[in-house]
Amino acid sequence: MLKWLKVLITVGVLGGLSVTAIVYGVLSLSLPALDGRGYSSALEAPTKLSRDSLGHAVINAQSRADAAYAMGYAHGQDRFFQMDLLRRNAAGELSELFGEGAISLDKSMRFHQFRLRSEQIVKAMAPQERQLLENYAKGVNEGRMQSGVPSFEYLLLSADAKPWRPADSLLVIYSMYLDLQSATFRRDKTLIYIAELFGQEMVDFILQPSTFQAALDGSQINSSIVNIPELPNDGKLVEQLHIQASPLYGSNNWAVTGELTKTGAAMVSDDMHLGLNVPSIWYRVQLNYASHQGENVQVTGVSLPGVPAIVVGSNDHIAWGFTNGYLDTADWVKLTDSDEIEQVTQTILLPDGQSHTYDLLMSQFGPVKAFNDKQYALQWVAHQSYAVNLNLLKFETVKSVDQALLVARNIGIPVQNLMVVDAQGNAAWQPTGALPARVFPNDLSVPSSRAEKAHWQVNEEQRPSVMNPSNGKLWTANSRVMSALDQRRFGDGGYALGARALQIRDRLLAQQQFTEADFNALQLDNEAKFLKPWHTLLSETLVAAQAGSQEHKQALAYLKQWQACACSDSVGYTLVKAYRTQVIDILFARLEQQLKQHDETLSHLKRYFEPALWQLIERQPQSWLNGHESWQALLVEAHIQSKKTLAAKHGTQMANWQWGNVNALTVQHPFSKQMPVLSRFLDMPTVPGFGDSFMPAVQGKDFGASQRFIAQPGYLNNAVMTVAGGQSGHLLSPYYRSGFDAYAEGKLTPLLPGDITHTIELLPQQSEQH
Repeated sequence: MLKWLKVLITVGVLGGLSVTAIVYGVLSLSLPALDGRGYSSALEAPTKLSRDSLGHAVINAQSRADAAYAMGYAHGQDRFFQMDLLRRNAAGELSELFGEGAISLDKSMRFHQFRLRSEQIVKAMAPQERQLLENYAKGVNEGRMQSGVPSFEYLLLSADAKPWRPADSLLVIYSMYLDLQSATFRRDKTLIYIAELFGQEMVDFILQPSTFQAALDGSQINSSIVNIPELPNDGKLVEQLHIQASPLYGSNNWAVTGELTKTGAAMVSDDMHLGLNVPSIWYRVQLNYASHQGENVQVTGVSLPGVPAIVVGSNDHIAWGFTNGYLDTADWVKLTDSDEIEQVTQTILLPDGQSHTYDLLMSQFGPVKAFNDKQYALQWVAHQSYAVNLNLLKFETVKSVDQALLVARNIGIPVQNLMVVDAQGNAAWQPTGALPARVFPNDLSVPSSRAEKAHWQVNEEQRPSVMNPSNGKLWTANSRVMSALDQRRFGDGGYALGARALQIRDRLLAQQQFTEADFNALQLDNEAKFLKPWHTLLSETLVAAQAGSQEHKQALAYLKQWQACACSDSVGYTLVKAYRTQVIDILFARLEQQLKQHDETLSHLKRYFEPALWQLIERQPQSWLNGHESWQALLVEAHIQSKKTLAAKHGTQMANWQWGNVNALTVQHPFSKQMPVLSRFLDMPTVPGFGDSFMPAVQGKDFGASQRFIAQPGYLNNAVMTVAGGQSGHLLSPYYRSGFDAYAEGKLTPLLPGDITHTIELLPQQSEQH
């Protein structure tokens, strides 16, 4: 018996090793070559694609068109599946890969008709721009095909990869519109329901201006005293529904003029807050090529795989970065029976040649959606012809802040706060990206008789800007940047509360000279200034309710040691953060419950709650007690419930509720989220949490600063670009995890590439004959 057991174990081990060897062998075959020679009919002159030890792509070309081909080649080698998901997401074509489970998502994306819009824009492009996209697409396809074996994602899905087309690059930009702006029209849709269910008074209560305002001109939006609306109150406790805050896709950036640096060059910082996945959204690249004027161009930064552009970076004359602008770029138009509606049939492809069809309704204002027992058309800047273009590429040859601001008026990307500096010491802010020229932004719906159709079709070129302010300092963080007067013109598309911007502003104002190290310290600033009043409230609530409770005494001890930061070892921070969340869930339970009956939620409005919360806590209206005997009882219950939630997730021992554990950074591959058995192979190492929302160091479990960039043009040897992940999406690549450890530890990774370790020569097709 023992002998047979040994035989079975041996066979099992050998079988397992054989399977491992086969899997490893197949995966190895799909690894892209990092050295060698390739030929393409798309190239006009010999081109080089090199990589350093981090996998940073360095491209040397004779023209921008050849550089686009090589950039596509690199993206196709390292990131094709990621690019495929981005284009399919925007086009509503995921079902072809994932089957019927993705039909609902595809329908919601087909609502915007981005595939059709992309193809129309490419067709209308100038020949030179279209050629650049065609070169890039050919590079993507030839780079992907270079290994000869599909990547593991397609093997697991038993699917074929479709070739990249020029219009697909525009779909990738549209995918960013969906990430960065869809919360704007979802916010307005929720407000329409709140006005219907609870009245305008509730809308005004939720949207009242906060004290966390840090506009560059110091202006405040003042409003008349907002009354607390009465809630229907039968004295019964309404079931609490956790209001999950929608991700605030945003960023921080700031700049100082040359007067505040030792070099005399201005300096910029930029960290873009997005979902963190494997691979990282950004791809490090340096382009070296000759412009049409014969000048040598070198631009270094991060690209978005799928698009032949440097998104954030520097050409050593200027350096630039973005934060999401959150201006009002969408309106719901309430239709009447006299408004014409057209039916358009959409066909969604499924695996194995099957398909699914459904009908989309269109109006002269945009696609039509029925809700609140009415029909509404969505006017959204992303639906306009100027929403997407390649004008961002012009930054590569710009030499001054003045020139950059002119270019920025007509860049076709989601509207962003541009922060740009130059080697002469100038620094400026201006909204860039597609911005409708419509005059009257709206939080609620617009009657079709008053909809500004013509103005929506024009990109607004007159934009507010600030250049070289007297104090030499500029900052943005997704809250209002422009003056209160300009705010009335451009509206609120879902601004952040403003606590981050306020903290950044105060840090900048407290200092008069800055280095890259100073900027990096501010990027990692996790002081919990915003939560200090909540810490006080919880402490005072527990002191008043203590009555010998050992559990309250333990919580108070941790609160006393909370360090006032989102520090990894702080239990007190966890208690305060969880407490605020629970207070919100209790107080707004009645609203959330009624909205849920209409398939709606307060998630898109949670960022506005702070003024209303403190008004409720200070005035303590009886109708908002939600079945509790008193406000003291409500506030104590919030703490008890928050502890139950923490215990259910992290164990009953309060010592285990350290913020680093509760908010551990867990960066995963999309496949491991569905198949946890793959996690150990595909995911990044789990890292203790080191930041949170409402502070410069933004970090959640799978959300946060996707990169950190700091640069002074003319002094790029000291510039920084740290990215939240490796260059390659191939798990056997040496670049799969390269750079992640530095990101997680807050270390500085140079912007400029290091010593070259691999090079591919890319030659014109005719060179093969020699």
